[in-house]
Amino acid sequence: MRDVLDELTKRWEAGEAVGLGTVVGTFRSAPRPPGAAMLVTSGGEAVGSVSGGCVEGAVYEEATGVLHGAPPVLQRYGVSDDDAFAVGLTCGGIIDIFVERVDRETFPELDVVAASVRAEEPVAVATVVEHPDAERVGSHLLVWRERTRGGLGSERIDAAVTDDARGMLASGRSGVIEYGPEGQRRGEGLKVFVNSFEPPPRMLVFGAIDFAAAMARMGAFLGYRVTVCDARPVFATRSRFPGVDDVVVDWPHRYLAAEVEAGRVDERTAVMVLTHDPKFDVPVLEVALRQNLGYVGAMGSRRTHDDRLRRLREQGLTDAELAKLSSPIGLDLGARTPEETAVSIAAELIALRWGGRGVRLSEGEGPIHHHP
Repeated sequence: MRDVLDELTKRWEAGEAVGLGTVVGTFRSAPRPPGAAMLVTSGGEAVGSVSGGCVEGAVYEEATGVLHGAPPVLQRYGVSDDDAFAVGLTCGGIIDIFVERVDRETFPELDVVAASVRAEEPVAVATVVEHPDAERVGSHLLVWRERTRGGLGSERIDAAVTDDARGMLASGRSGVIEYGPEGQRRGEGLKVFVNSFEPPPRMLVFGAIDFAAAMARMGAFLGYRVTVCDARPVFATRSRFPGVDDVVVDWPHRYLAAEVEAGRVDERTAVMVLTHDPKFDVPVLEVALRQNLGYVGAMGSRRTHDDRLRRLREQGLTDAELAKLSSPIGLDLGARTPEETAVSIAAELIALRWGGRGVRLSEGEGPIHHHP
């Protein structure tokens, strides 16, 4: 829902109802992850995507139906379903989509969700997508780390879902949890979709050079909150990096250590060291490689890489810590320009995140979408 939240909130604030289709489950090679959403307005406009074009037409019809009074519905599309295949899910996967009407009456807490997302406060939205009592389908429970709002029909259900949703929120996962009709841990009949909204992951780019400008633009495109840091004030300026979230003048290792101490980096954080100068990159890598981060990469030739490893070993880093380092940074795409290099680095980052192999899809077999 994050991808359509601004438009959804705008319509909600205007008192308009929309039909909202949300991916709640995927199997095999489905093209969009849980949480991807598409809304349909009362005027017939569609915003967002649930399958990259495969089943948008069918979801559009379902969303139009709920706008005109049809009940919320959980629908499965995939090659195992002849009717669903007829509407176009030709990618070979299976996708579960929940379609509901959203307005001030059906989802009175939507503005609170939007406010938390804007403030980068982690929040999970738990929605009943299947229950023997149709009146409970579509009910919502908002779950933060230390409070809740709304409800799913009973205190027992709310308690069970709150515990599970907080666990999923902590790990940034979204998905369906199944319970007995009254929230029993062992049972079936109640399905709840937990949509986790964490703050965007961070990308820390060290070295305010032309490659950093291209990497910062790529990071923003991929959904990262991007910080560019350099100790040289003449280079680390807003005019040189107009689109990034933060431009910091500080020694890279000192800035990263402070962010670690403040708890502002985590296992999703990507660190890009582009300084080409051992007095900058070795100290910051020493800090980075001792953390549990999502990605640590450093630019430079193989000779530079060997010298860097030697210096880091002298600082006491272990082989296991050094193994976290992606250097030379990026995949071998034959990149030459800063923009092409940024694509190469982003390709490696994506491949490591999802388990990709970095080879041509046309030369392989099997599913093209990897799942963690």
